[in-house]
Amino acid sequence: MSELRFDDKVAVVTGAGGGLGRSHALLLASRGAKVVVNDLGGTFKGDGASQKAADQVVSEIREAGGTAVANYDSVENGDKIIQTAIDEFGRVDIVVNNAGILRDVSFHKMTEDDWNKVYQVHVYGAFKVTHAAWPHMREQGYGRVIMTASAAGIYGNFGQANYAMAKLGLAGFANTLAIEGLRKNIHVNTIAPIAGSRMTETVLPPNLIEALRPEFVSPLVAWLCHQDCEENGGLFEVGGGFFSKLRWERSAGKTFRLGRDISPELVQNSWKQVASFESATHPEHIAGSMQPIMENVDAGPSKGGNELIDVDAALGYQFEPIHSSYDAKDLALYALAVGAAQDPLDDNELSYVYEMHSGGMKALPTFAVIPALDSMMEFFKSGKQAPGLNYGFERILHGEQYTEVLRPLPTSAKLEHRCKIKDIFDKGKHALVVTEINSYDQDGNQLIRNELTSVVRGAGGWGGDRGPSEPVNVAPDRKPDVVVEEQVPANQALLYRLTGDINPLHADPGFAKTFGFDKPILHGLCTFG
Repeated sequence: MSELRFDDKVAVVTGAGGGLGRSHALLLASRGAKVVVNDLGGTFKGDGASQKAADQVVSEIREAGGTAVANYDSVENGDKIIQTAIDEFGRVDIVVNNAGILRDVSFHKMTEDDWNKVYQVHVYGAFKVTHAAWPHMREQGYGRVIMTASAAGIYGNFGQANYAMAKLGLAGFANTLAIEGLRKNIHVNTIAPIAGSRMTETVLPPNLIEALRPEFVSPLVAWLCHQDCEENGGLFEVGGGFFSKLRWERSAGKTFRLGRDISPELVQNSWKQVASFESATHPEHIAGSMQPIMENVDAGPSKGGNELIDVDAALGYQFEPIHSSYDAKDLALYALAVGAAQDPLDDNELSYVYEMHSGGMKALPTFAVIPALDSMMEFFKSGKQAPGLNYGFERILHGEQYTEVLRPLPTSAKLEHRCKIKDIFDKGKHALVVTEINSYDQDGNQLIRNELTSVVRGAGGWGGDRGPSEPVNVAPDRKPDVVVEEQVPANQALLYRLTGDINPLHADPGFAKTFGFDKPILHGLCTFG
């Protein structure tokens, strides 16, 4: 592995009289760079001035055979620092913005001077130095710039509101410079180091300061400043032998289509989705940040909804495939539950309930609703819910059922159900949700197509599409052709629920009364069967 060299490169390192800056300057100089060692020589609080610190580092570099000059200006006079590089070496290739001070104090005790001084050194100072170097880098078509942020800025830290403001501000500053400088081969990156220094002496114990030597940070700075490094606009945590890159993470979030009222209650009800990082993205630029907004604009006006139903989120939603199976026992139970074989000697009816029937067991065609309903029941029992459908099971009544049997039903099968929310209609007080369920066998053949229309009690009223208006089926004004009377056994609903529809509305007297019924009601699909 060849050594990374900086021969013929000129580096300016601010705050290089000690700590991180000194370490950066020594390493760059040892690899051939000509270094401007800048340090005002004040205290870590920004008081005083002295030439001693910068001169000592310059001496160390020269004694080791390197080339360096000192500069004693404040970074607030950054043009003078860069002018030193131009006067002494004729160019500037690398700027390491490292100078900083601390004015740690809790926010309620912080003075304007505490705030302003930290800003002036960290942010304004980095601006002045980089702004002075920028024209030279643009003209020569090359430059490498380092901003020095901090974990305090990224994550926050008690007593460092001013410092955190400045440090995260530098990261934002660097992000924009990385974009502006790219065409001129100027790369700008940000480090968030933790290392023992005059500043960290106030917040870290001595044993940890020893473990966090500045020399463990400088290799990253050197690599980011090298001409072979293509990294640009990065943010890196470094210290104690640990090197890592950070990135933004954004939750998938919740999008409300435009053209509808967005209330605080809608935001509240969607908060789990807003704050969940389960399907996170990692935007890297403004275009990525704007993408969900532009997609929402392109999607057109909202179809409306309320706190119970968000039509935009739910309509068209495709469930993950659901799998189920049935056998002869399930067919027999269903047939009994819809009243088959009340006369056990009726040979035709016996074929629906007896697997060893001489003519072969048959499936009632209406059994085709059961696998579809079972798949939905399993989905709901798992605690899942389609996005935008924010109501409980207790609000649902089975309103309408469309079933199409595409192939004769075998006496046993393993099925895959592919489901989606096909339609949502606003019926005034209530809402209708139509779920399409297509069921396939193991060979991929579609056996059944179902459309399940659920009445969602109290979920309408948003002024949405009422759905198709079907003509009322009015019976002719004459005597009926045929009248058939059957008595439904009192426990028929209890029997039918064993086929899979376990809604307590059909079994629990108290639950039924809560919803206005004198007693548990019979399933509509039982009558259908």
